[in-house]
Amino acid sequence: MRQESDFLGSKNLPDDAYWGVHAERAVENFPISGQTVAEMPNLIRAYAYVKKAAAHANLAMGMIDTRQCEAISQACDDVAAGHYDAHFVTDVIQGGAGTSTNMNANEVIANRALEILGLEKGRYDVIHPNDHVNASQSTNDSYPTAVKMATWYGIQDLLKALAALRGAFQAKADEFSGILKIGRTQLQDAVPMTLGQEFASFVSMIADDEKRLKNSAFLMCEINMGGTAIGTGINAPVGYADAVTAKLAEFSGVPVVKAEDMIAATSDTGAFADISGILKRIAVKLSKISNDLRLLSSGPQAGVGDIKLPARQAGSSIMPGKVNPVIPEVMNQVCFEVIGNDVAITMCAEAGQLQLNAFEPLMAWSLHKSLKHLANACHTLQVNCVEGIEANADLLENRIAESVTLVTALNPLIGYEKSAKIVKTAIASGKPIAVVAEELGIMDQAKLKSLLVADKLTVPGALGN
Repeated sequence: MRQESDFLGSKNLPDDAYWGVHAERAVENFPISGQTVAEMPNLIRAYAYVKKAAAHANLAMGMIDTRQCEAISQACDDVAAGHYDAHFVTDVIQGGAGTSTNMNANEVIANRALEILGLEKGRYDVIHPNDHVNASQSTNDSYPTAVKMATWYGIQDLLKALAALRGAFQAKADEFSGILKIGRTQLQDAVPMTLGQEFASFVSMIADDEKRLKNSAFLMCEINMGGTAIGTGINAPVGYADAVTAKLAEFSGVPVVKAEDMIAATSDTGAFADISGILKRIAVKLSKISNDLRLLSSGPQAGVGDIKLPARQAGSSIMPGKVNPVIPEVMNQVCFEVIGNDVAITMCAEAGQLQLNAFEPLMAWSLHKSLKHLANACHTLQVNCVEGIEANADLLENRIAESVTLVTALNPLIGYEKSAKIVKTAIASGKPIAVVAEELGIMDQAKLKSLLVADKLTVPGALGN
């Protein structure tokens, strides 16, 4: 064991622990979720870039020396590579506006830097977590900056997953382009369409969300590094904010820019609420698509049955041979979670007071879950469901042949009332609509059949073609 002290007293730590006294106190104070910051690798990676950029800016400003900067920089590279994730031991839900996570990062980087210099952990007279790793910084600028960058990384992962899912739906839209079916509104038979058109609508829905998410991602690029405690820049040298922002963009690959109003940027978390709103929109639409897949595949004998989803696992412990739509179901559940996370993020953003929002840790954790779970759910929906969907072509063909909804196309020629009379009589008698139309003296069978060609009724101006 080794002993470390702060102004509250001393703590014993394992010799192999890279975290220090401040993180140890956080472990004791916040036994909340049982999930540590180690489960947020994007945040750890982002924090490493923040501290590396700060070290180089501080070197340029004369705040630390070359030896300290090089050791801190190498330690940050090691942390960014994921080698020390297990040493980020603070709970993801914590009081203090992220101070515990910032202290944890400072301590891990300082102790790794000391190790690089051939010194024992805890030799803070050489490299100190606060005086050197945290030089010219506060939790209040480093933490929200790291959270924004982590969110940027998560958004890129989700965009890739959405694009792959869209591609799978597009492949099915092409495959099903020549298969006619009856569309439905309010769960009742409507007019003809192709199964390809139905799947193409899923493609458009996802593409629209990709565009919105990509544009909104740049909200995560406006940062308040150099604002320190409340945005005034106290304890940071003149020119540091510009220098650290430039270095951060260089090291991280995230196109960060300095906020115009650092005080507002330190207290305002509206950008997180905005991103969460976009994720909620994506969740709502993906859940709707999953609902459609479950409904269209319902059966196999007593349901809608337009399509067949790939069988993934046994669906019942009592009913032999039953298969359930488990992949769309898991997507539904992830979407419900994202919607709930949005409520939490909204409340956190609203609850900020004066020059700081103390509730960013829950926003960070909620955004992390929403982004990661949505990306994972998109992947499993693509690979384990959409790519294996089959059309129930024979059933769809029979339904088209028997459908009374084709009469809708006659409205411009014979009017709504006569068309409705044909439908009502055909349903009651069970006779084909062409026979009914002729018996009612409205139109002879040959003419009606020439007009109501189903594959012409899936495009505008059907009767004029």
